[in-house]
Amino acid sequence: MGTAGIDRTKKITDRIRADLCVIGAGSGGLSIAAGAVQMGASVILIEQSRMGGECLNTGCVPSKALLAAAARGDDFAAAYDHMRQVIAAIEPHDSAERFRGLGVHVVFGKARFVAPRFLEVGDTSVTARRFIVATGSAPVVPSIPGLDTVPYYTNETLFDSAPEPSHLLVLGGGPIGVEMAQAYRRLGAGVTLVEKGRLLGRDDPELAAIVRASLIADGVTIREKTPVTAVEGTGDGGVTLTCGGAGDAGLQLSGSHLLVAAGRRPKIDDLGLEDANVAINDGVPLVDRRLRTTNKRIFAIGDVVGPYRFTHTASYQARIVITNALFRLPARARYDAVPWVTYTDPELAHVGLSEAEARAKEQDVRILRFPFEENDRAIAEGATSGLVKVMATKRGRVLGASIVGDHAGELILPWVLALKYRLGVGKLAQAIVPYPTLSEVSARAAGSFHTPTLFSARTRRLVRMLARLG
Repeated sequence: MGTAGIDRTKKITDRIRADLCVIGAGSGGLSIAAGAVQMGASVILIEQSRMGGECLNTGCVPSKALLAAAARGDDFAAAYDHMRQVIAAIEPHDSAERFRGLGVHVVFGKARFVAPRFLEVGDTSVTARRFIVATGSAPVVPSIPGLDTVPYYTNETLFDSAPEPSHLLVLGGGPIGVEMAQAYRRLGAGVTLVEKGRLLGRDDPELAAIVRASLIADGVTIREKTPVTAVEGTGDGGVTLTCGGAGDAGLQLSGSHLLVAAGRRPKIDDLGLEDANVAINDGVPLVDRRLRTTNKRIFAIGDVVGPYRFTHTASYQARIVITNALFRLPARARYDAVPWVTYTDPELAHVGLSEAEARAKEQDVRILRFPFEENDRAIAEGATSGLVKVMATKRGRVLGASIVGDHAGELILPWVLALKYRLGVGKLAQAIVPYPTLSEVSARAAGSFHTPTLFSARTRRLVRMLARLG
């Protein structure tokens, strides 16, 4: 049991032991390694590729840098230069040199479990009290006939390759797809985005429609509810997508380059988890609320387990693991107040339940709205395309919130706190907010909960009665 992966003929030249062995130097793994070693634990950190993981090299950092450059009107060359400069500025913080300086034993290579308490990296055997799997995720490449015969990009290859497409086809209308569609359009490329369902399908349709309108205004062609049934190359090196769906059967869309942004999957191939007695369900390691796998000495965090594949979720899970692994306290992960942001123009942010989820859970749901067009700061800056939408119980407890508009990612924080600490909208409505700021949109949305009562006929009668008393 648990020995199927052991190579009896392999020569091991080095054996190392530690309190914690972290597999993967992305955001979650780095957080655990840095925190644990500074708390006195011995830590081994194993990375197969580049320190910083997806976030620094192929995800959050390069995509947001490219969006920023595109928004200010840079051309392709300037935009990619800016992106590389941003990565280079952040890189030292995630470097092997920094972590070795902290006291972490950094090892580069492919890790594989060979038993429930052992793994190997090259000719090195590693033993630890606790292991943390933080290997991240990889792009999903859909099974579409012909896709394997044409060149295409994913987020893992797009930023290193630095293409300058005349017309970019984007397959997938999630956050990565819409962000890159807008960025490349603003950099000067023609862009067609194809989505088999609804654009930004996890977000509130009312607010996602505002992002959709902005993309169209930029010149992005959007095809929703349009599955792609075949892919083929063209004589000039381009790509043609053949589409299906109602009204689109046989439709062909051609472009010079193709970006596949169809989701992500856990990166656990050849990790040997089966030899470590770790159960896998549908490609995802099974974990409990303490983030322990079915082998209680092995934890898993970040994109490997979800349920949200965000850098900030991985960092949150890292704190849970440190509490469990080092202090043996039964900290448990909760995900009811996890926010997410799509960094388009305008930005789209969300936390908690959507309107549909709230109505399915509660009998009486109050929907509170406040538009940016009634905010003085938004008017002054000419950025009035936006909306705050809040879901609350009939007693005013916050269930969820969505914001679309400039700086929505910054504005979502009060609603994250409201959900985490089970605050009512009254607490937010009573806060003194500086004027003029965009933050007033949240305070005004919260205050609208009490508007029907404050300005009711009953209130007017009470005020008149009290006035007669002098």
